[in-house]
Amino acid sequence: MDATWQATGRYELASAPGALGLVQDLLNTLPAGRPRQPDLLADPESAQAWADSALAAWAATTRQPVPRPRLHEEDLTRLRDLRTALRDALAEPADGAPESSGYAGSPVVETAQAALELDATGAVRLEPRGGGAGFLVATLLLTLWQAQNSGDDRRLKVCRNPRCAVAFYDRSRNNSGVWHDVRTCGNAANLRAHRARRRETAAAPGG
Repeated sequence: MDATWQATGRYELASAPGALGLVQDLLNTLPAGRPRQPDLLADPESAQAWADSALAAWAATTRQPVPRPRLHEEDLTRLRDLRTALRDALAEPADGAPESSGYAGSPVVETAQAALELDATGAVRLEPRGGGAGFLVATLLLTLWQAQNSGDDRRLKVCRNPRCAVAFYDRSRNNSGVWHDVRTCGNAANLRAHRARRRETAAAPGG
């Protein structure tokens, strides 16, 4: 079974490799694009549909049984808050602003449960725990933790174009991408910047 990431796919984006596609898919549940796509976390029905689809894709990628946590109205705020926190953490810092270190001293915005398990072969696994949004949040955080250990998380980014802001996986050789698509978002942003500079020049004394 192939992994199909619903939220990311509607923006015609390539998914991040492996289970990291789950984190990217959460980020892309937001309303974006032209025409504007709906927020997949806006109500329990659409959030449940997204969670079922995303966890099925996660299971296909990790070759694990498909989990079926049930989401309720109160779970949506937690998922939307996690989405916002992750987007803020991945957003390109302003020019000259220091990047967050991600180490001790940073405020904790979310916690989740996981358990270490020893199987009959002697292998130790870290498995998500919890019910409802708790299981989903644990799976997301565990996936992100694994990506941080491998370094793959550095390539998961939010498009710098504020009118877009979709999450993409940067496959450039030197990890220098800032737009999900240079032709659509990059060129449009450069054109706006060029026009702004022309207006400033024209408004300046002697311009």
